[in-house]
Amino acid sequence: MAKKRKIRRIQKNNAPKECYFHVEKKEPNFIDVASLNKFLTERSKIIPKSRSGLCGKHQKRLAEEVKRARYMALLPFAVNVK
Repeated sequence: MAKKRKIRRIQKNNAPKECYFHVEKKEPNFIDVASLNKFLTERSKIIPKSRSGLCGKHQKRLAEEVKRARYMALLPFAVNVK
């Protein structure tokens, strides 16, 4: 008797089609905290490339700049959740 397998369907997120930094014609910078916050969750995790819509170059640069801003105490490492 053949076993039935469940088929998992992948939900596609409605990520933007164009890179935010290409459209705005600027680069990620640790001093510009407002633009970095757009790519962080409410728990201060970096949003992955598949959800943020960034290209690979800018996603890698964004991660570096977020880490730099955290080190300089411009962004929190973690948010206290009670």
